[in-house]
Amino acid sequence: MPESAPLTPAFPADSTLPEPAPDDLKETGRQLWTATQDDYDGLSTHELGLLRELCRTADTLDELQALLDRDGLLNRSSQGVRVHPALPELRQQRIVYARLLAALGLELGVTDEPAAPKTQRRAARGVYGITGVVPA
Repeated sequence: MPESAPLTPAFPADSTLPEPAPDDLKETGRQLWTATQDDYDGLSTHELGLLRELCRTADTLDELQALLDRDGLLNRSSQGVRVHPALPELRQQRIVYARLLAALGLELGVTDEPAAPKTQRRAARGVYGITGVVPA
């Protein structure tokens, strides 16, 4: 029997396998999880936590939007016509979504530039001293 070539692993030994999507994610959250894992490899533990919350927030946004699409923006109540309670919550969740995106440092939107390797943008970190404080 002829000798066969040694098998090569699907992933290089120094690479990390993508984390599986959390079980509680719905369609949008799973798509975001998979796309982010495909585009950015080597997310650290705290970044995976932020990504998990980003994906959950994306699912929440979908649910709130579906609720508003079904019920409309205004509700009649004993106090008159009021804005649907899901509307301010949708606004708040959009703010959370944007802040989580910024915390992860992921690219926003589509650019016309040629495709380059995707890297996370990192914020400048440093020590910020308190000036003008009199020692006790």
